[in-house]
Amino acid sequence: MGLNIQEIRSDFPVLAEKVYGKPLVYFDNAATTQKPVSVIQAEADVYNHYNSNVHRGVHHLSNVCTQAFEDVRKKVASFIHAASSDEIIFTKGTTDSVNLLAGSLGDTLFSVGDEVILSEMEHHSNIVPWQLLQKRKGIEIKVIPVTDEGELDLDAFEKLFSAKTKLVSVTHISNVLGTINPIEKIIETAHKHGVPVVIDGAQAVHHLPIDVQKLDCDFYVFSGHKMYGPTGVGVLYGKRKWLEIMEPYQGGGEMIDKVSFSGTTFNDIPYKFEAGTPNFAGVIALGAAIDYLQEKGLSKLWEYEHSLFEYAVEKLKTVPNIHFIGKAKARTSVISFLIGTAHPFDVGTLLDKLGFALRTGHHCAQPLMDRFGIPGTVRASFAFYNTKEEIDRLVQALGQIEGMLG
Repeated sequence: MGLNIQEIRSDFPVLAEKVYGKPLVYFDNAATTQKPVSVIQAEADVYNHYNSNVHRGVHHLSNVCTQAFEDVRKKVASFIHAASSDEIIFTKGTTDSVNLLAGSLGDTLFSVGDEVILSEMEHHSNIVPWQLLQKRKGIEIKVIPVTDEGELDLDAFEKLFSAKTKLVSVTHISNVLGTINPIEKIIETAHKHGVPVVIDGAQAVHHLPIDVQKLDCDFYVFSGHKMYGPTGVGVLYGKRKWLEIMEPYQGGGEMIDKVSFSGTTFNDIPYKFEAGTPNFAGVIALGAAIDYLQEKGLSKLWEYEHSLFEYAVEKLKTVPNIHFIGKAKARTSVISFLIGTAHPFDVGTLLDKLGFALRTGHHCAQPLMDRFGIPGTVRASFAFYNTKEEIDRLVQALGQIEGMLG
């Protein structure tokens, strides 16, 4: 496939670590991905060579840092095919982006009794902000059900719309089921009703090529740390027509035009949504992560990751008493499962002692756990630095654990 996986693995220092004397197998990539040396170095270079607050100085360091910061805004716009870098807002992450929308769109669009449509498979970060808006403004939340296979019920979705529906906000890829949702169809349906759409791309932007103009989504949000970048930085893409009419979510420096005690006018987009000193070092390192993905070739990485996923599904089927949660036709590199009647925490604890990093619990998706009537799952999630040999080790370890817990 044109990828040298061992060479790629050498770019990620943490993969050489040992856990309890055993080589680390990192299968918790849906929670956060590891960082290549180039990303780590990019952030260190900021602090070592040109650390200075952006947009606020005429001196050399400030100009260099500002240019690097704004270059990444252009890089992100190109990466997701936005019409303009003005449509790219830097945030703390996906959660912060959704909260910004719930706060700002909440004031712009919603009145008492208006409705937002979510799905049953949403991460808490795309549920709780809308519930807070529900408390503030008396809106209603409607929910797209999930089928037994782990797919959204699009017939039911169509029936949720009413004259009061003001927004649809759904995940691109489920962080629990790995389901790739048909967001093109979802966006088309919503727009037919004149309703804008928010897409949570936290689990998608580093797997699939994203073209926000082709998708025609109104907003697309994602996090740096899910795509081999630093923590504490994320992106909110929004169509200009919406960003222009939205009120600022936070007040402070940078987002203003003029301030006086008689009133304040706000900066142009995107700056009116970026109050305070930004995480400029993180943003610049995010740019390095995008460079890394593009250098390796996103389509090649996706092809390899999907081959790992298919290999893992077939191999895991051989584990006695394994039960998969979610069997959608379109899935990516996330597998959630249970072993017999064993609690996911017990399975995860034993795996940890054998050197495996997997996620256990409800994965910030408790309504989805309730839908399937389970307390949680064991989740293995793959990245392009994982190998089939690591999957073989996992299958062997689960066979041992099943014997112990069965």
